[in-house]
Amino acid sequence: MRIISGKARGTKLYTLEGIKTRPTLDRVKEPLFSIITAKLLDAEVLDLFAGSGALGIEALSRGAKNVILCDNSKDAIDVINKNLEKTRLNAQVVNSDYEKCLSSLKSNKFDLIFLDPPYKTDYIERAINKILEYDILKKDGLIIAETDNQDKIEKIKNLNIEIKDIRKYGRAILIFLNRKG
Repeated sequence: MRIISGKARGTKLYTLEGIKTRPTLDRVKEPLFSIITAKLLDAEVLDLFAGSGALGIEALSRGAKNVILCDNSKDAIDVINKNLEKTRLNAQVVNSDYEKCLSSLKSNKFDLIFLDPPYKTDYIERAINKILEYDILKKDGLIIAETDNQDKIEKIKNLNIEIKDIRKYGRAILIFLNRKG
């Protein structure tokens, strides 16, 4: 896994050992960042289930203004810090579960929010509800959720959010979401 473009282009990132964390593959990351390129410059970004920090660090490398990387795993936080040091990029790193993290960010507004939780959870739906409740997504902001479960799309359709686009890359499904209206 590497940084694809920007200031830290080509830097190989550290990853977490074991099967608890599933990094977003380069073959998914590359088209994802091509789609959101116009939103990255000076963006406020939240990577809520950060894992190795690859998505947030890629955003920083490509010109995001501020990135908050949140994960509840101490091992993930250690890897994120190693990756930030290796890329010489700066981000705020939060070792917390996603609900506490979102609650602490009530005064923030984000252009981009990445949601890549463990696939077999309902964290995407729960996180979207909290993001909307706390009103932390900017008016023209974008949430990008990753899953491998088609049923998640139907569950998200029942939330108070608009599905802008859906892309499938192998088993990974990226769902692009905007505020309604």
